[in-house]
Amino acid sequence: MGTKKIVIICTSIVLIAAIAVFLIFSTEPTAKSEGSVKQSAMLVNLTTVEKNEYIPLIEATGTVRPLEDVIISPLVSGPVIKRSENFLPGSFVKKGELLLQINPADYRNTLALEQSNLNQEKTNLEIEMGRQEVAQLDLDLIGIDTISDQERKLVLRQPQLNAVKANIQSAQASVNQASLNLTRTSIRAPFDAHILNQNVTVGSQVAPGDNLGRLVGTEFYLVEVNIPVSKLRWLNFPTGGNTQGSTVRIRNKSAWPDGASREGFLDKKIGALEGQSRLARVLVKVPQPLGNPDPNKPDLIIGSFVDVAIEGKPVQNVVRINRDYVRPNNTAWVMKEGKLEIRQLKFALTDSEYAYVMEGLDDGDQVVITNLSTVAEGVDLKEDTSSQMKQ
Repeated sequence: MGTKKIVIICTSIVLIAAIAVFLIFSTEPTAKSEGSVKQSAMLVNLTTVEKNEYIPLIEATGTVRPLEDVIISPLVSGPVIKRSENFLPGSFVKKGELLLQINPADYRNTLALEQSNLNQEKTNLEIEMGRQEVAQLDLDLIGIDTISDQERKLVLRQPQLNAVKANIQSAQASVNQASLNLTRTSIRAPFDAHILNQNVTVGSQVAPGDNLGRLVGTEFYLVEVNIPVSKLRWLNFPTGGNTQGSTVRIRNKSAWPDGASREGFLDKKIGALEGQSRLARVLVKVPQPLGNPDPNKPDLIIGSFVDVAIEGKPVQNVVRINRDYVRPNNTAWVMKEGKLEIRQLKFALTDSEYAYVMEGLDDGDQVVITNLSTVAEGVDLKEDTSSQMKQ
């Protein structure tokens, strides 16, 4: 086959192939645009809020301390001859119960001596009264009417009578003091108390000012609580006829069984801020803090840290939402007619669980509780009903 013939055949093949490619591309169906890509709405979970009156719970921590706390100290000296079996750390005593007896012998003798002095002065008074009568008779017999009042008092022994009366008063005071000292040899509990320390026993020599032991009252304990100053206006303190303030629930999660708590009430507001934290200090009063047989009301321990939840004043005409649903910059996400609205919120207050909204939410608003990856005003939303069906 000649070269010319080969060239003709190859050229024909290339030409036929080019024509075939052209026909294929020219007859290919063209894709038609049906409009912009349709964006699907995001599925979200919602909660419907309600405008109402709510009672906030203001949570904080506090320290337990006694309301009545005294160091027992003698007012007279002497050896201890008797100690109550209840005067031991951990024991309980009643008001007026004898704790210690100091030897009263010396004080009985002193009282007897002072009583004798008093009797002697009373005898002197009787003698002087007799002399007064004799002086009056002598003055009447003489019949002198021209003497002055001062001279009459001297004649009738008025200064001597006054001196005897003064001696009687002094002797009576000495008797009273001796009797008081004798009473002070018996050291008694000043109130219903729990014994924390006991530093003496039988045979100990004591003197005024000695530390014999520490007692705390069992009727009430206090819990000193630190709270932000801004929360004070939401607390109820006793005023006028009200003997109790806001109810307070006390828990010690580290020491008490699950569910165990104590109940107290607000009592006082301390008029000075805590030094470092600059928090306000309030006192919670807890009745019967010790010796309660109910296991759900365990004993309070002085110095322990506890959690408190204080019932605040009612907050009126607000919407309450969980604090988890408050978004950055104090906003909330609301679904309105299938669209996302970002609402700016203004709070009356917040507690540990809820935010109480004055402005930004209305009664019946549907708040988005789902965390969204894309947040923009006007984004399409749709309620996720599948989770409700599963419930």
